[in-house]
Amino acid sequence: MSLRARLMLLGVTGVAVALAIGSIVLYAVLVVAIERTVDGSARATASDVVSMAEAGSLPDPLPVSGAQVVQVVDEAGRVVSASVNADRLTPLLRPAELARARAGRALTVQGSRAGVTGPLRAVAVPVGPRARPATVIVAEQVRDVERSQRVLGQTLLATYPLLLAVLAVISWWMIGRTLGPVEGLRAGAARISGTGRDERLPVPDTADEVHALAVTLNDMLDRLASTRERQRAFVADAAHELRSPLASMQTQLEVAQRLGEGGDLPADLLADVQRLSRMVEDLLLLARAGAEVPAPSRRESFEVRPLLVELAGRYAAAPVPVRVAHGPGVFVSADREELRRVLSNLIDNGVRHAATDVVLGAEVSDGQALLTVSDDGPGIPPADRERVFDRFTRLDDARSRDAGGSGLGLAIVRELLRRSGGRITLTDASPAGGLRAEVRLPR
Repeated sequence: MSLRARLMLLGVTGVAVALAIGSIVLYAVLVVAIERTVDGSARATASDVVSMAEAGSLPDPLPVSGAQVVQVVDEAGRVVSASVNADRLTPLLRPAELARARAGRALTVQGSRAGVTGPLRAVAVPVGPRARPATVIVAEQVRDVERSQRVLGQTLLATYPLLLAVLAVISWWMIGRTLGPVEGLRAGAARISGTGRDERLPVPDTADEVHALAVTLNDMLDRLASTRERQRAFVADAAHELRSPLASMQTQLEVAQRLGEGGDLPADLLADVQRLSRMVEDLLLLARAGAEVPAPSRRESFEVRPLLVELAGRYAAAPVPVRVAHGPGVFVSADREELRRVLSNLIDNGVRHAATDVVLGAEVSDGQALLTVSDDGPGIPPADRERVFDRFTRLDDARSRDAGGSGLGLAIVRELLRRSGGRITLTDASPAGGLRAEVRLPR
């Protein structure tokens, strides 16, 4: 579940429990209050009858208020006096019930005992001397009271889920509004590529924890950008400073080799210097490509097949032939020189590992230009096809210095394609194996 859903579930569950407890308590308090009101009215009437009995002026029939039923019974259980709506022969309460009522308890009995519909709530108050004790019984009709209690209970049960639904909707909306800045931070973080210096997260216009989090994260991005810029500057400066001495060394070695003045110099020293020079050039290119620069100003739309034919011709003396597959003309929108470097690096890798040939292709796929470089070599395991784009990554079968790779070629390919709005994926060239590099570029 999402954080929003969990917060809403937690909040609504808490409110549901609180509402349930509150409703039960409210219902119980109202019932008790109503019962006490009914009992209080009955006891007040009983007190008036007791006063009249003690004064010896007990009328017959007894005066009552409303729908009360009043009886005065003696110690033998005979009705001595009663209201006009009460039975004058049968006491309203049985002997056991009368004993509990005389002890102060209010009892609920059937209204049929007094010839009325609905239940009666009765109280009893003793009166008279101990030698001739009597009891005043006062009963109130509670049919309307019970109906009101039932309506109240049904109303609470009906409005409870509706109220919870309304609270859930309000909670979902409020939590969404509260988490909106967090979603903004997430979306901003997803847009950050790590290449621009001014990439920052949106700071909400609030004075809460989310605002503080956004400010803190932006400060962290500032520090990371500064560190990345220092590292990039160091690589660029080091590569730039190494170019001149390496070029001088390479020139001197080539001259000495041509004039036969190399003496006892190792035979592969010139090759090592050339390899080191290429690595320095690659590092400088990566440092410049990773800097914060606008989109290449030399981007143009051109037909890519002549470029493929040109590149294939450069590998005429390669250990394996490089050929261009037949197909229609395909236009791409890119920097011609950067695309040339991308394809050259991919062809270099293909020639280095192919068994019989390397095939270049171009077609249109999903509205984009799809350029392919396929070889029938050992291929790359699927688990390593993402890792090979990291700098200085060389797989086990390509680690020998004779293989010629520096581990920067594919990193350069991805970086240059990123600048052109393209991407590269590695797949199997065929069911039998091999490697197929797929470059997708806008048209």
